[in-house]
Amino acid sequence: MFHRSDRLLLRPIWPEDWQGVLAGIADECVVRNLARAPWPYREQDARAFTALPIDPLFPRFIVTRACDATVVGCIGIDPLPATEGANDGSVEVGYWIARPYWGQGYATEAGNAILQIARVLGYARIVGSHFLDNPASGKVLNKLGFEPTGRVMERHSCGRGEEAPTVEYALEFADEMRGQAVSAA
Repeated sequence: MFHRSDRLLLRPIWPEDWQGVLAGIADECVVRNLARAPWPYREQDARAFTALPIDPLFPRFIVTRACDATVVGCIGIDPLPATEGANDGSVEVGYWIARPYWGQGYATEAGNAILQIARVLGYARIVGSHFLDNPASGKVLNKLGFEPTGRVMERHSCGRGEEAPTVEYALEFADEMRGQAVSAA
């Protein structure tokens, strides 16, 4: 699966992408905002990540600039961990943007693309979260239409090596569809 937005191309992650992934994520300021990436992030971590099997229901994408194929980050949809409400049909969005590309709207643009993909896949609800000390990610989620759930929970961060508080957001696609049906009537 591929997705082209105004400035970005989201495409499957291939094993030969390991160097681009490593160059973008091997930055403590990036990794500390992620739950699953270890610190320090090494070549073997990038190679293992890019070799993961592709599940069409839970796609992961490398995010590149469409003009020159420069790796800007990654984004994907994952099943929620069993401890976080996986039985309600929700999925989780996760993303990272390499530090040289922060503040340029790439996270929001890639986020809009992944939400379109989630709708096509038929998901009714998608959640996202951010560590409390990363409010920029909360701004991205707000721009994408996510609403805070009011839930603050401890989540393990491999990069930090400890639990840290996160704020949870959710986007209900069913609510969007009801709103469209009302406005069309």
